[in-house]
Amino acid sequence: MRKIAVMFTGIGLVLGLGACSDVRINDHEEWKPVFDKYQITNACFEYYDNNKEEANFYNKLRCSERMSPASTFKIFNSLVALETGVALDEQMLIKFDGKTKFYRNGKLLKQGEDTTGAFTMPEWNKDLTMTQAFKVSAVPYYQELARRIGIKEMQHFLDTVQYGNMNIGGVIDEFWLNDSLKITPDEQVGFMKRLYHDELPFSPRSQRIVKGMMLQETDGDYRLYYKTGWSSQPGREDIIWVVGYAETVHRLKNPKTNQIQAIPHPYFFALNYSIPKNAQNVVETRKKLLHDLLTEVGIHKY
Repeated sequence: MRKIAVMFTGIGLVLGLGACSDVRINDHEEWKPVFDKYQITNACFEYYDNNKEEANFYNKLRCSERMSPASTFKIFNSLVALETGVALDEQMLIKFDGKTKFYRNGKLLKQGEDTTGAFTMPEWNKDLTMTQAFKVSAVPYYQELARRIGIKEMQHFLDTVQYGNMNIGGVIDEFWLNDSLKITPDEQVGFMKRLYHDELPFSPRSQRIVKGMMLQETDGDYRLYYKTGWSSQPGREDIIWVVGYAETVHRLKNPKTNQIQAIPHPYFFALNYSIPKNAQNVVETRKKLLHDLLTEVGIHKY
């Protein structure tokens, strides 16, 4: 492991954390066997230890490369919908219009278009609340949310948050899918840090609701929050994301009061890697890989 102490400013930890502080940056080439186990050769993983102010990387170069956020953008989309009142809460229902949606390379096909090579998800073709749509990553629900939010409001929040390259590209319901909007894994980590600490330009209520929807696993004093993403563009390998944070609670005795105090310890992370178009068991693999990495780095044992 190679350790480098650096001072970072507004450009962030390397790009994304955006604060002034001494942060240790550690490269971890020894994590490569975790990826090798799943025959993944082009990947990166970053986690930021909040309490130690320490950034840890595997493949720091890829962590600084901007890519489509794909469905990880549902975190941001949910925040904007709640903040603007487009969604009053996470139980907002959008009714299914009865027309099965098909997608190819992240683009919604029009009715009557050839569906060869396209895909649909039965879980998407029904009435859904925001919580349900977030859980099954329903593209049609979030496209409708984006249309109701509109370009003006969406662009305002992209600019205010400084989310990735902040580019909508003129198509309100596809920009996070069609490669217009791009963000680095490192910027994703910074975004998660700000969300956890309620530091984004959204109300504490909006941030609290979205964090609640992100909760995926609990195990005693351990909580795991994340959102996945899968970007598919013609002519190149697909890109897989898992973005979120883990939180452990340490129970320590206060030497002054002799009382046991619960001290939260969050870790913010972004996992990103490429896969062939014909890759199998993608959903299962990304979860297993995340668990293996969290075990490897000592955040939680699976």
